[in-house]
Amino acid sequence: MSRGIRATGRCAHGVEVASEASILDRMTEITSLAPAKGRPSDPDTVFTRAELDKILSLYGFFVASGEWRDYAIDHGREAAVFSIFRRAAEAPLYRIEKRPKLARKQGAYAVVAMGGAVLKRGHDLPSVLKVFDRKKLKLAT
Repeated sequence: MSRGIRATGRCAHGVEVASEASILDRMTEITSLAPAKGRPSDPDTVFTRAELDKILSLYGFFVASGEWRDYAIDHGREAAVFSIFRRAAEAPLYRIEKRPKLARKQGAYAVVAMGGAVLKRGHDLPSVLKVFDRKKLKLAT
């Protein structure tokens, strides 16, 4: 006999038969343990609209100057990443990352170079994106 199902009698062949109520109780118990279908247990980390506006305005400046040509956005449970490419077939030149778990320690935002070096890390996105101001000045001259 299965755990949680109580037999209420036997059928003509001698097999134990469970009541409908006990079967429904067991099914409710099983479905309450499983995560809801289509809904992850932890939500993905995403960029807000305001954050994307700041990133895309910076991206647009460098696209207009011919430095950058492509981008990719990845959302996961631990981080949201905006990757910047010179060409689509290459590795990203820069990654702008948002990691909420680091918000109290080092800051949720970081700009990471191609080799993996962290160029700037901070608690607010505009201050982290100032790392690109030096590159803007080089393009203007």
